[in-house]
Amino acid sequence: MASEKVIPTLQKNRILEYLSEGKRFDSRTPEQYRDLKVEMGVSKNAESSVKISLGKTQVLVGVKLGLATPYPDSPAEGTFMVSAEMHPMASPNYEMGRPGINAIELSRVTDRGIRESGLIDVKKLCIREGEKVWQVFVDIVALNDDGNMFDAASIGALIALGNAKLPKYNEAEDKIEFELTDTPLPLDKDVLSFSMTFHKIGDKIVADVGLEEEAISDFRLTIAMGDNGGEPRITAMQKGKAGVITDSDMETILNLASDTWKEKFPQIKKYAFG
Repeated sequence: MASEKVIPTLQKNRILEYLSEGKRFDSRTPEQYRDLKVEMGVSKNAESSVKISLGKTQVLVGVKLGLATPYPDSPAEGTFMVSAEMHPMASPNYEMGRPGINAIELSRVTDRGIRESGLIDVKKLCIREGEKVWQVFVDIVALNDDGNMFDAASIGALIALGNAKLPKYNEAEDKIEFELTDTPLPLDKDVLSFSMTFHKIGDKIVADVGLEEEAISDFRLTIAMGDNGGEPRITAMQKGKAGVITDSDMETILNLASDTWKEKFPQIKKYAFG
């Protein structure tokens, strides 16, 4: 399990003082996101891959497909799985070895935002009912953690899935050929949903936190939103840290999430589906 970053009291007080004036150390306002940069096709061995940068926070996300036996209670549905790796190369606060609580939570929050939106049509991943289905893997690798890994991973997963192509399946030999088809994953573009994470720091709700801001926040709330006829709809939520969310906090967060969604959704959808 990763150790927590310790922020000196003087630094914490400076962050709180700046936020009370509506400012941050990197010149952003409390509700402002860092610039999003997307680099496609960074892995030759994945069905799709993307490198996402939110400021200095960077993640690599890849999509791989395999063959699997369907679950007994869903014999005509493919499967979907998200995993995350967070090693010391991304932050000295991470440790080597089996995935810690940070990696587990990152993968689960990313998974829930995609799964609950209904983006992947798992029925169309069936090859032979009860016998053979496609299994979709999303692998997240933290390259540099400068805060807000949740949103970087969510955006990367969506873009990677949107650009993935099915590999060739040799039915006679029951194996995957090392060549991609022109067939995209069966996705419902109309329900595309991505995550936005907000923290309570002092008396401010802050979007897209940096690493030091993240360390001193009272609570974290990640909201996945998709499209509902031009208006945002909530598809999933996940709270983190021990602080209590008041009614006023929730109202502020929902308003910020709605505004952020309207700004970011067209950009992310274009990266995912062109």
